[in-house]
Amino acid sequence: MPHLVIEYSADGHERFDVTEVMRALHAAAASTGVVQAPDIKIRAISYDDYLVAGIRDGFCHVSVFLLEGRTPEQKLKLSESLRTSLSKMLPRTKSLSVDIRDMDSSAYKKRLLPD
Repeated sequence: MPHLVIEYSADGHERFDVTEVMRALHAAAASTGVVQAPDIKIRAISYDDYLVAGIRDGFCHVSVFLLEGRTPEQKLKLSESLRTSLSKMLPRTKSLSVDIRDMDSSAYKKRLLPD
């Protein structure tokens, strides 16, 4: 169920391989035990047009959407793990951030096709 949405600047990084970043974040999230590896969905969006504090500085922001019910401690553990992973992958990127959002389980609906 968890959705990780990576938003990042098209430039402002020493090196940015989005597939490597997605794999690293998947591993970091799964290693916490807060979410299960087979349930994690990740997508990434690159921005050509952006400003950080009024100037063009590189950024990478991860939004995590979870069904409600995790404790503040679990969310902190997940957030810190993701931020640490980003810091290792993108040591020269000016702005790295992670935000965790609870989703209302009564309003979240999905459909899966059978295999």
